[in-house]
Amino acid sequence: MIDRYTRPEMGALWSDESKFSTWLEVELAVVAAQGKLGIIAPDIVSDIKKKAKFDLERIKIIEEDVKHDVIAFLTSVSESVGENSRFVHLGLTSSDVVDTALALTLVRAGKIIARELDNLYQAVLLQARKHKNTVTIGRSHGIHAEPTTFGFKMAVWLAELERHKHRLSEAIKIISVGQMSGPVGTYSNISPEVESLTCEILGLTPALISTQIIQRDRHAQYVWTLAAIGSSLDKFATEIRHLQRTDVLEAEEPFSVKQKGSSAMPHKRNPVGSENISGLARILRANSLAALENIVLWHERDISHSSVERVIMPDSTILIDYMLHRFSKIMTDLVVYPDNMQKNADVFGGVIYSQAVMLKLIDKGLSREQAYKMVQDNAMKAWNQNAGNFKQNLLADKQVQEHLSKSEIEDCFRPENYLKNIEKVLNRLGV
Repeated sequence: MIDRYTRPEMGALWSDESKFSTWLEVELAVVAAQGKLGIIAPDIVSDIKKKAKFDLERIKIIEEDVKHDVIAFLTSVSESVGENSRFVHLGLTSSDVVDTALALTLVRAGKIIARELDNLYQAVLLQARKHKNTVTIGRSHGIHAEPTTFGFKMAVWLAELERHKHRLSEAIKIISVGQMSGPVGTYSNISPEVESLTCEILGLTPALISTQIIQRDRHAQYVWTLAAIGSSLDKFATEIRHLQRTDVLEAEEPFSVKQKGSSAMPHKRNPVGSENISGLARILRANSLAALENIVLWHERDISHSSVERVIMPDSTILIDYMLHRFSKIMTDLVVYPDNMQKNADVFGGVIYSQAVMLKLIDKGLSREQAYKMVQDNAMKAWNQNAGNFKQNLLADKQVQEHLSKSEIEDCFRPENYLKNIEKVLNRLGV
């Protein structure tokens, strides 16, 4: 991933230095396990642990000749260990090391993502509490529907983020497996006991059964989870992009003092952060498809998945880390305009209160069809006049006056009538 979207902590996890360090961590865990089981003498285990290291530049030089990164790595380690290097990688195949190390990296990346997801959750929770009673318009099909509160909007996001926290926890759990089972996974030259003890040392669970590789449905679930989180961020960002439109302006991203919106138009304040989130979510979704394709491999293994994972694993984890962090900042400093929300709610004389009027007429004995037509005629009149007034139309309609008094009509235009049960729902979420 390019530096622009790479935060230091997550980026460091995917550096060559970190990759080979994790490979060495796995190799040394196998040595330690074999030492505990009496396969390798204690003094040899101690010597290997003391001497084992690698040289990045040396690995690159060796790989140019051998065209195999694990062999290049092992050769570099062997040069540091000396005679006892014959006990390193004993009974293993490359995938034992690479897949187990990848699991460790994905677990570590997942913990960073979980932290950032929780930070966003807290930012949204604060907005939900702050605006739990801020009346705004609920929209369906992009059109004004009925009143809601901005805090209720935020609470919907909050519940979605809570589900993602659970999904991420499950994805981390499903990827937290290692294997030390040798070629085609049959433990031909290494025992399941070594695998179990190695995984215990590394804080992983042994794969219940595997071929020469850990099965890629696990990785697909992990990458899909990141894409699902990213898609929710895209959804949230799209809402902000709409609300920030000049003709709506109910909420907008923070705009710093020295920030510039356009090279040509000095007045511009664009939702660039939210647009950035929406764009990057497309990459996550594309990567999740690649991860699903990786499930299908030939027989006990091939390496068609390997090249894909070298791209999608760092890119997806780095991107979702960046996206969560950036959107948390947007939500923390989100600018909300309650006055504009009220002004927009009153457009056409409060047509968003049409259902209340219809139900009041039904309560007076009219059929639903009669009440609907009576209310719709007055609403459409306000709409078609462009700047018409629904409420005034009702007050002037003699048919309506036969059934409803002025005070009864005016009572229909109170948002609290619509919002009386919101408090109960928000209490369920701790808002």
